[in-house]
Parts: sequence; C-alpha cells; structure tokens
Amino acid sequence: MLMNFEWALNALKEGERVNRRGWNGPNQYIKVQFPDDDSANTLPYIYIITVTGDRVPWLASQGDLFAEDWELA
Repeated sequence: MLMNFEWALNALKEGERVNRRGWNGPNQYIKVQFPDDDSANTLPYIYIITVTGDRVPWLASQGDLFAEDWELA
C-alpha cells in the first residue's frame, strides 16, 4: 500500500522503516534514531540507509513531503 508523508512520519515514530518507491536505488530506507543516555544527540533524528549501506542524516525534500509513494521498507 502506498501512502503520503504524514503516514510515513507516523510509521517512523512507531519505529518502522519506510522508503519511497520513487527513490533511485534499491534497499534505501529511512528510520528514526531515538537517543538514549549514551547518545551524543539528545533529540530524535531521521537517518537514511543508502544504497551502499551507509547511514547518514536525512532531510526531506519538497518532493518527499508531497510524494504519495511511501511504503514500509
């Protein structure tokens, strides 16, 4: 089932991994990191796993925010 970003954000808050069908690479997804007492960061943040398996911070583009092709990864 394909959904909008509001749905994707709620899924992220519940600990799910999500991706867009329109992304140009296989096996990419975003997830939320919820900090614990040992974390350098004190607030949750979204990261992306890239096609090469690297983890980097992620910011939504205008296209991502308005896309209707979000799904569970």
